[in-house]
Amino acid sequence: MLTPAFLIVLAYLMGSVVSAVLVCRAMGLADPRGGGSGNPGTTNVLRMHGRTAAALTLCGDVGKGLIPVLLARWLESPPWVVGLTGAAAFGGHLFPVFFRFRGGRGVATLIGVLLGVHWLLGLAFVATWLIVAAASRYSSLAALMAAVCLPFYAWLLLPDRAYLVCLSAISAVLIARHLPNIRKLINGTESKIGT
Repeated sequence: MLTPAFLIVLAYLMGSVVSAVLVCRAMGLADPRGGGSGNPGTTNVLRMHGRTAAALTLCGDVGKGLIPVLLARWLESPPWVVGLTGAAAFGGHLFPVFFRFRGGRGVATLIGVLLGVHWLLGLAFVATWLIVAAASRYSSLAALMAAVCLPFYAWLLLPDRAYLVCLSAISAVLIARHLPNIRKLINGTESKIGT
């Protein structure tokens, strides 16, 4: 039986695998940390290298959030362990040990975590992101609005409050990671999707 500590460490290490960097290296493309927003995430890869590289990055980032959470649930771990496992995968993406703790914003990895916790929770987060992104064409604004709504979705869908605590903390960290984007949105200098 895997201990909670082992699950959490494993989740962090999986989260530390920066899909954007690995995908770009494998495809012979420039490191996404050196161009665009400098963020090793799906949106920046899309801006720099197009849809194929971005789609592969998205799959990698979602997967590294989804797999550890599903493993924790498959092992019938208590909700607080599942929640911390998800938080560790998310934290690994933000502060990856394999890439000098320079990671992305964590939106795609969080989607994987949410899908692993409850598919409707992941769907609600993605739907919020899509609606705001379609209306505003700002990826960062879409992520911020989805993060603001996440604790409410968790409260509605999940019976155990351990999930609410973990997901509210993740939501707060996601918002904090977007502070530079918030400043750009206020100043009118934030890049839109497709530009």
